Amino acid sequence: MDKTTENLGVTPEELNDDLVQQKPILLFDIREKDIFVKSHIEGSVHAVCDAQAKEKIMPKIPKNTKIVLISEPEDFAKETASMMKSFGLDAHYLEGGFSAWTGKISLGQTGKIITPDKLAQKLDSVFLLDVRDNDEFTEFQIPGSVNIPLEKLFDTKTISNIPKDKEIVTICPHGNRAMIASFALSRAGLDSQTLAGGLVGWNQFLKDVTVVTEPIKITQIQKVGKGCLSHIVESNGDAVVIDPLYPFEKYIDISKQEGFQITAVFDTHLHADHVSAARDLAKTIGAKLYLSKYEEYDYDANFVEDSDEVAFGKTKLRVIHTPGHTPGSLSYVVDEKYVFTGDILFVESIGRPDLRDNAEEFTEDLHNTLHNKLLRLSDDTMVFPTHHGDVEPIDDAFYSTIQQAKKLPWLDIPKQVFIKKVVAITRPRPMNYRKIITVNKGELELMHSQIPDLEIGPNRCAIDTGNI
Repeated sequence: MDKTTENLGVTPEELNDDLVQQKPILLFDIREKDIFVKSHIEGSVHAVCDAQAKEKIMPKIPKNTKIVLISEPEDFAKETASMMKSFGLDAHYLEGGFSAWTGKISLGQTGKIITPDKLAQKLDSVFLLDVRDNDEFTEFQIPGSVNIPLEKLFDTKTISNIPKDKEIVTICPHGNRAMIASFALSRAGLDSQTLAGGLVGWNQFLKDVTVVTEPIKITQIQKVGKGCLSHIVESNGDAVVIDPLYPFEKYIDISKQEGFQITAVFDTHLHADHVSAARDLAKTIGAKLYLSKYEEYDYDANFVEDSDEVAFGKTKLRVIHTPGHTPGSLSYVVDEKYVFTGDILFVESIGRPDLRDNAEEFTEDLHNTLHNKLLRLSDDTMVFPTHHGDVEPIDDAFYSTIQQAKKLPWLDIPKQVFIKKVVAITRPRPMNYRKIITVNKGELELMHSQIPDLEIGPNRCAIDTGNI
């Protein structure tokens, strides 16, 4: 036997005795997840032993915590146990692999999970326990969550500070650390649920809210975890979608439920914080795709410019060129009552001009767009942006009016002062923004499975009102 694996084996009988005596053990099943779901040792948790686990999970597990790994056959568990032993962990493997086990087994997913849509319904009543490292948590988090890194959950003093009168939800990027955290909590007698898919899954959850019902219908689609907004505008059975998000199937499902047809799909600009679903949605349903003539796309579409109009149902959409966030940004006026402003004008702020590395020129464009175009619309025009920041919704939706926009702190100062202040602002840019721009431009193709990880993090497309 290899010296590195001497004394690391645990027989099925020894493991069963430890489980019956309820000894503190972390039981990791490292077989493929679909195989694990069909049958696994009662009390075990599915684990992925990859580079991320080595970097993010293993260093957080206390050295004196016994770990038993399960594979089929035993070879992979034996090798992994040896590797974990080199990290200083008390790692072992089940001799004979899973097929040697004759004790209690379970079916299905391990542990309790809560899906993003269910969590969204009860955010105010649960204790959100984010088990990432402090620096990861500082970068972005679900509002209201509390950060206790995974390794600290093996400390009884730390666990004693977790409330026992609230439902606990554990959170990490993908759910792996959070699942282990739930097992650590269960050892201390605390019941919890793990956020399915972690923060990556949370960022992909879309919520629909009806804002206007007549004479046209406007439905706002919210990417809750990221603050992204998109809109379906329906008139007499025909609908347009503005700035669609992934997963784009949401729009198709709503159109089927509501009985209308999506005939056109629009993007306001080349997005930097999320992957646009406009091209895929339009192609899937056979709708026309409309993009800004002033942006540089590497694929074909119907390119529109200032003053163009597109009719649908019993109404029309009018195009306004509104540069400032990007040189090609467009806003869309529908029925002369509603304006969809992309990342130029938000409920609580205005768009940042520095994401294309030409802040001074774009800031002047931004000022001209706001004062000479958007703010000249009628005061009662409803404003629907493509993002929102830390602002309270109105009946679950995010919107304002031109009259309210005129009161924003950035819009009541002289032009030169505005330019000087905006150019001087420095704040973090959206995560992966350069790669996202490349994807949206059409220079780089992605598999849909790659999008959630690419989009993780906040949108960061607005100027912080605290800088005024």
